[in-house]
Amino acid sequence: MPSFVSDDVEIHFDEYGSGFPVLLIAPGGMKSEASFWESTPWNPIPQLSDRFRVIAMDQRNAGRSKGPISGDHGWQTYTADQLALLDHLGVERFHVAGMCIGGPYVMGLIQQAPERVASGVLFQTIGLSNNKPAFFDMYDAWADELRPQRPEVSEDDWARFRSNMYESDKFLFNVDEDFVRTVTTPLLVLEGNDLYHPSESSVTVNELAQNATLIREWKSGAAMELAAQQFSDFLELHQD
Repeated sequence: MPSFVSDDVEIHFDEYGSGFPVLLIAPGGMKSEASFWESTPWNPIPQLSDRFRVIAMDQRNAGRSKGPISGDHGWQTYTADQLALLDHLGVERFHVAGMCIGGPYVMGLIQQAPERVASGVLFQTIGLSNNKPAFFDMYDAWADELRPQRPEVSEDDWARFRSNMYESDKFLFNVDEDFVRTVTTPLLVLEGNDLYHPSESSVTVNELAQNATLIREWKSGAAMELAAQQFSDFLELHQD
């Protein structure tokens, strides 16, 4: 697995195939790492790597990536890492597909660099729906695993970072409805249906964004086969 080092951040990633670039942002919450694609309903890496340049990354402090932890960090910190990796790889324009926590990351990239994102795919995005304690618990479990290895991080920094990530009342935590209404980037939204990935988050993105398509059934059987084809066709259609 190659890595990219910028200042004191080390981002690990895998590349597959060639063609128009697709950045893959894996599920796993704060533990989002590329290997988690192997346990998703379908793994997009073998599906796409014969036609696209697939870039699958571990987020900072997940998998084999690492970096500082500060009370000033938040969603924008991860967006900066993602763009820095693409800059390092010489990628200007790209598709981005994210599952779970990858949903807000997709929207953060569109917010920060809309001219660079050819399209976005949100697989069962996380979102706020009377479930904030679940995200606090998820963050705390991640932080508790890292604390013994990171004695330099103060309790105030852990707490402020958690607040920056999940205290927000924005429906996707990092972006709100008003922003999504302005989004013209083509979006493919695959609906979630559980505590962390509430249906209403996917539906709201689809209803508000100006160029979105919603897939409601996609996790098994014939519905999964059809959705996989729609996913591939969507990326083919919007590469430029």
